[in-house]
Amino acid sequence: MARSSSSKSRRQKKLIHYLAGNPLLKDEDLARLLGVSIQTIRLDRAELSIPELRERMKTALQGNSPVRSLGSDELFGELLNIVVGQFGVSRLKISPEMTFRKNLVARGHHLFAQANSLAVAVIDAEVALTGSARVVFKHPVKAGDQVIARAQIHSQEENRYIVKVVSMVKESIVFEGTFTVFALDEEENS
Repeated sequence: MARSSSSKSRRQKKLIHYLAGNPLLKDEDLARLLGVSIQTIRLDRAELSIPELRERMKTALQGNSPVRSLGSDELFGELLNIVVGQFGVSRLKISPEMTFRKNLVARGHHLFAQANSLAVAVIDAEVALTGSARVVFKHPVKAGDQVIARAQIHSQEENRYIVKVVSMVKESIVFEGTFTVFALDEEENS
């Protein structure tokens, strides 16, 4: 009995970890990741008071600071969660129009745009501009894939921020980037 409750405890900790990184994982995805049935995932969620996907989507943005550095139409992808000055999460569904016709692999500038706009969005400033970016495309992304990007402010020195972005499709890392973003004062912007 102790072994069973120990494995249940570990599984539930992993469930919480996966949902912290990507609150939009479906029960089916979680079941596959954890090697259990969908019913087990639902029981674990109920026991942990974790709402179903639809409810998590509705509450993802409630109670967080508004984005200051970008207009709502300037973010590439759908903003799922953000704490300005700390981190942000966005989702981008890859449509066939975003891919090469020949192989339906996403063109890299779409993944870059999602990551770059999210890196700028997490900066707590009226104006934030990307100074440089080091990026690595790790795995091809296809039409129909949902890319979840997570940006985290790694460090800050005066008005210079280092923001790390990791983009994933399911549990695979497809893109990583380190962005240097500068917050500008109102006087500099005039």
